Amino acid sequence: MKLFTSLSKREQLLITFAVVAILSRLIPHVPNFTAVTATALFAGRFFERKALAYTLPLAVMVISDVILGFYTISLFVYASFAAVVLIGQLSGKMNVVSVLVSSLVFFVLSNFGVWVLAYPKTIEGFIACYTAALPFLRASVLGDLFYAAVLYYGFVFAERRLLLRA
Repeated sequence: MKLFTSLSKREQLLITFAVVAILSRLIPHVPNFTAVTATALFAGRFFERKALAYTLPLAVMVISDVILGFYTISLFVYASFAAVVLIGQLSGKMNVVSVLVSSLVFFVLSNFGVWVLAYPKTIEGFIACYTAALPFLRASVLGDLFYAAVLYYGFVFAERRLLLRA
């Protein structure tokens, strides 16, 4: 708790938004309609401390995976979220383009893990893997767009209110 209070008010607000959003994994939801990718993009975009930007989404993923269970592609999933944080840092934006790029990066990297671990290492296996994953892409993109908007506009609104009080 002392660590949390040693952070700036802005960082505390960012962490609160990110933790609440990423906990969307723990409530009943449409498969892949969660805030995880949007939270990683949000962290990359808004955290000034790079260590916090990477640590927060990955730490909350690990904590929620302790509850939900780890799976064989966890390493690929975590790597995709680290890549999404990087997208947020490099683009400096949280807009439709950065959200869609983040969704595709998550789709490509996480399903690459599925192909490596569960499909024949042939072009046919590769195509079968990504074809089987396509139904999940729609929910991912819709969830990413929804949660990115909620995180971005919610944070901008809350930060302005916080700054007005300061």
